[in-house]
Parts: sequence; structure tokens; C-alpha cells
Amino acid sequence: MLSEWQRHKTQLRRYIQKRVNDIDMVDDILQEVYIKASTNLHQLKSRGSLKGWLYRIAHNTIMDFYRQRQPYEELPVDLIEEEADQGEQAVQELAECLRPLFEELPDKYREPLQMAELEGISQQAIADKLGLSLSGVKSRVQRGRAKFREQLLECCDIEVSRNGITGFTPRNPKQTTCKRSD
Repeated sequence: MLSEWQRHKTQLRRYIQKRVNDIDMVDDILQEVYIKASTNLHQLKSRGSLKGWLYRIAHNTIMDFYRQRQPYEELPVDLIEEEADQGEQAVQELAECLRPLFEELPDKYREPLQMAELEGISQQAIADKLGLSLSGVKSRVQRGRAKFREQLLECCDIEVSRNGITGFTPRNPKQTTCKRSD
């Protein structure tokens, strides 16, 4: 391996120099390429592909170098806490908005949906408790979700982020809840 390395070392160094703007890091990256190549020599399929294999290792090592150097700014701690507080408040307000919508659902959809979504009961247990078939409960839960979604979208504009619901606005500003007005 050492003789093969000596044959490709100069070319690899030039390859790295063209891609890394920190001249002090070129030799460090080259050394890391050698270490990776010598420890993973067993992965090399054939001696004929050694040069391409070394260049692939060099490329990946250069990418690792740039990933580690990405600048970042630390976020202020109070920013995260403030966002969490706003999110919790929005969820509480939305829960108050949703309560009347649940009550508007027909009993045959509301009861299985509440048990499944709010109480966390399995659909099989709901079927047993209500004396229905499992497929009947699944159907009622799905239809209940669809009806609930329709009601919700009729009355509220909802803001959603990666962290969940961050806010909502009733479509009718005079409404204090999202109760349907029909």
C-alpha cells in the first residue's frame, strides 16, 4: 500500500489544494485520506481501481472538512422559551376553539372520534365498548375526522410550523369561538 500511496500522493495533494482554500489544512486532509485508505483497504475491490478509490476518499474527506467548518451563530436561549410559550398559548386557545366543533359532530362520529383521539383508546377497544365491528369503528373515526376537518377549515385560519400549531384566526373576527354560524 505504501508504494501505491507514494505514486498517487503528489496528484492527490494537488487535487486537495485546488478544492481547499486553507493551505495549512491541505496536508492534514491528505494525511486523513491516507489513514482512511489504509484502514479501509479491505473494501478495495481491485488494485486497478485504487486511484479512483483514493480520489473518492479525498473528495469525501474534503466534504467532511467543509461541513465541520460551517459557521453558525448560537441562538439566544430566551428565543426558544418565548417560542414555546407562544406555541402553548396557541394550542390552549385552539383547544377552546375546537371544543364546540367536537360537540357539533353527530353522536355516531363524535363518540368514537373522542375515544380514539382524545382518550387514546384503541379502535378495537372502542368497537368492543360500543358493540360495533372494528371496520365500523374505523369508518366512523375516519368520517368523524373528515367532518371535523371541514368544520375547522370553515371557521378558522390555522398557522402551522415544524413545531405544530403556532396560531389561529377565526374567519369571522366577531366570533370568539369557532362555532359554526349556520
